[in-house]
Amino acid sequence: MRFTNFFVSASLGHLALGAAFSTGRLESRKQDPGPACSLGQTGAGAPHKNFWGSLTTQETKDVLALLHSNATGFNLTAAEDAGSRDNRIMSVELMMPNKTDVLPFLSNSTGTPERYALAAIMFGAVESAYVQEFKVGPLPITNASYVMPYTYTNTRAGDGKIPIVNPDAEDYGNFNLEIMKGAEDVTKRLWNLSVEDGLQIPLAFAAPLTVTDDKVIMWQGFNAPVTSIYDTISLLPLGLYLRTDITGRDPSKWKVTGWVYNNEFYKDLDEFRKVIAEPDFKPLGANLDQPWAHTNKHGDTLPLDDEAPPASVQSGKERFAVDEEESYVTWMDFSFYVSITRDNGLRLYDIRYKDKRIMYELGLDEAIAHYALQARQHIPRKTASLTEQGMFEIDKGFPIQRHSWAGHTTVTKNIAFNIRAIYTIGNYDYMTTYQFHLDGSIEVDVRASGYISSAFYAENEDYGFKIHDSLSGSLHDHVITFKADFDILGEKNSLQKVTIEPTVEKYKWSDGQTRNTMKAVKSFIENEDDGKINWSPNGGAMYAVVNKDEKNPYGENPGYRIVPASGVAYLTVQDSSVTKNAAHHTTHHLYVTRQKDNETYAVGAYNSLTPEDPQVDFDKYFNSESLDQEDIVVWFNLGMHHMPHTGDLPNTVFSTAHSAMLIEPLNYLLGDPSQASSQQVLIKTTDGKPEITRYGAKEATCPVDLAQLNPDLSSYSNSVSVLKYPFDGSKPDRA
Repeated sequence: MRFTNFFVSASLGHLALGAAFSTGRLESRKQDPGPACSLGQTGAGAPHKNFWGSLTTQETKDVLALLHSNATGFNLTAAEDAGSRDNRIMSVELMMPNKTDVLPFLSNSTGTPERYALAAIMFGAVESAYVQEFKVGPLPITNASYVMPYTYTNTRAGDGKIPIVNPDAEDYGNFNLEIMKGAEDVTKRLWNLSVEDGLQIPLAFAAPLTVTDDKVIMWQGFNAPVTSIYDTISLLPLGLYLRTDITGRDPSKWKVTGWVYNNEFYKDLDEFRKVIAEPDFKPLGANLDQPWAHTNKHGDTLPLDDEAPPASVQSGKERFAVDEEESYVTWMDFSFYVSITRDNGLRLYDIRYKDKRIMYELGLDEAIAHYALQARQHIPRKTASLTEQGMFEIDKGFPIQRHSWAGHTTVTKNIAFNIRAIYTIGNYDYMTTYQFHLDGSIEVDVRASGYISSAFYAENEDYGFKIHDSLSGSLHDHVITFKADFDILGEKNSLQKVTIEPTVEKYKWSDGQTRNTMKAVKSFIENEDDGKINWSPNGGAMYAVVNKDEKNPYGENPGYRIVPASGVAYLTVQDSSVTKNAAHHTTHHLYVTRQKDNETYAVGAYNSLTPEDPQVDFDKYFNSESLDQEDIVVWFNLGMHHMPHTGDLPNTVFSTAHSAMLIEPLNYLLGDPSQASSQQVLIKTTDGKPEITRYGAKEATCPVDLAQLNPDLSSYSNSVSVLKYPFDGSKPDRA
């Protein structure tokens, strides 16, 4: 995602990520039964270095020291001591190397391209605050290393300085506190709540800023106190909204310019006071932190639910191999490298199948939640991350192949390998899974859970269902953008399109009669002018990245097809007044562009700060270049249109908030590769007696270690935390 706060400034605390793989895991409550049945990890030897791995601890320390040195002239304050009027480091991580620099090393076990760090620095000491990215290196730091502004991947012109119009989080908090104190008579009248009770105007849920005629305008709303241990804040809007002018950095000049309650606008609080003083005035109600919003057990116990449920267990050694130092993984005929970054989370590189690279890169670029816009309503925002990551095999619960005929039956087990990451992004949890299948396909799967960002119910049925006494489930779209850089039998590829069309035909054998049928119409996406694509109704078109220069034995173009595995979505809102030019990657289902080193991501980390002229405008990637046998990149969107209903309380569930894409071989192989699996059986029945043929699969003989099902949760850690919202930027908003 470029895991950043999309609609407001991203004043993150300093963060440097560790290695992709952690050696720690939840310990079992019982001991292993012995070495013969050990659940040990099989080791692997990476064929080359992981060029996309995180900075080492020493590299990070050295980069921080250089940035803080007098030689840079940055006058930095340590992040933990910095306020909004200081200069501070926001993030330091590996600068992903250019593909053209990496390619020569992919077939060489020695050598590595030059390595650099990417540092983002918030300059708050100047009156017009800004953020700027810097290239630092080469690494390791020596006398030859340098620090220079980094603009190579920006489509925004200039020196890379991106203005921040709302940098002063602490001052905004104090400003809101004074507003609440000054409105105490009103809040007591409406809800019998005050600041002392925990009443709040949470900056985290302020609507996107607007800048009009050089005025910075922010809409905010009152929320009820959180009185429990649960993260209920986004379910507690109270229905009173205020418009504030926060232009400049002098709090004494900030002011409230309007109030909204029950769809009525009031120019000042005194005007609203007159209304609520009327004897016939009735408050709309309140959303309070009560059991309906808590994610603990409640409701009648389900029949037999207290019994131990079915579970997948590992009966022996794991069947995938890992080089932990290089974050390199192999499973069956697949291999790949793993990288985790602050802005993009889990990404895979140099993905190979049967020893041939099929993708240089596959990863999440962006996740947007765009809400139906009413000026008074909360509009949630994009993202940052808290990562949990794991790898495991699983039986899919249905065979990958089965057939019965004339006394014979063949069945092949359907075992898939998963690498998964979970990101807690403010109130939402996104679970991303890359699933590898025995047929050579890769499924990219996203699920969402957590607390919805709700709205107060005030006769606003056009924008959501009423889901609780005073609560509306705010209508919104989730769009999750992935980048897939294909290399099918080399870097030179094309995008083939095959449409399935109805047709009326006469054939030589049809005696002059017409036949109503269908046919396949094959073509190619020739250039970037046609590179913005929506899926056809009724699944009437298929798209595949193919290599026209490497025909298979039957004259077809070998490649990999991209097809939705579940519902997908792009933004419903057209020409969004909020995203402006910052989210052009959300307007279609699928895109294809020519690969360029400076077109690294679909968005910039700081697109939200200047949406009219963003750091990266995805539209500028499309400039009529040829896509015929070129190095091409596919960008695809997963997502869902989400109109929360009563079942989204207290949390949206992973089972329904789901979207997935399948990347599958198309004329790439000469048969079904899953038939190479030993996990299959042939049963031949003769005279009622079965004759069973197995293919070398070992039977499970080790005792099942039930300790796998009883992890010691006391060792659980929330891993890496990155702030979703911009306020109080030196502190993560999740433990």
